[in-house]
Amino acid sequence: MYRVFEALDELVTIVEEARGVPMTASCVVPRGDVLELLDDVRDALPGEVDDAQDVLDKRDELINKARHEAETTVTGANAEAERTIADATAEAERLLADARARAEQMVADAHAEADRTVAAGQAEYQNLTERSRAESERMIQAGRDAYDRAIDEGRAEQARLVAQTEVVQAAHAEAARIVDEAHGEADRQRADCDAYVDGKLAEFSELLATTLRTVDSGRNHLRAPTGLGRNTVYDYQA
Repeated sequence: MYRVFEALDELVTIVEEARGVPMTASCVVPRGDVLELLDDVRDALPGEVDDAQDVLDKRDELINKARHEAETTVTGANAEAERTIADATAEAERLLADARARAEQMVADAHAEADRTVAAGQAEYQNLTERSRAESERMIQAGRDAYDRAIDEGRAEQARLVAQTEVVQAAHAEAARIVDEAHGEADRQRADCDAYVDGKLAEFSELLATTLRTVDSGRNHLRAPTGLGRNTVYDYQA
């Protein structure tokens, strides 16, 4: 490359020092020297200049090829993005459907459990009522039997001691006391039975209230908005 600049400098010197043609702007230069210098310039030019020219000649082809590859890449990226969005949408819809199905199953289970609890409570109430009624009847009958025995014993004693007024009065008083005690015992046992039944009914009422709070909590969770793209766990607590 240095020889190129050197030859060009020599050509400039030859032209500047050439003898001018009178009455014109032309000059007379030695043809042989000029051609020799031009040959030196041509030989000195590196082969990379030709390669650069080839690159320039193929510039449009390379640009078109690069543009085509870029368009192909963008098209593929857009298609992949659309597939990714479609897959994400399908997965979100599937997760939402699963969450709704689980919530509906939980609500159905809560309703079923509430129905079972109510049925069990009704059966327990009926059983307690029947037992209370039977126990009350048994105690009343026991009081009546005790009263009847006391009356019979009093009458027998009265017949045996009919002539003795004080004995007869004492017998009546004892019979009345026994009857009063029998009635008092029956009333006490009836009160105990009523208290037992009332306690059981209070427990059953609390159980029903807890079940209703559980169902209301489940319904409130179902009404609340849920997020997509992640697993939602519903925890119903009273």
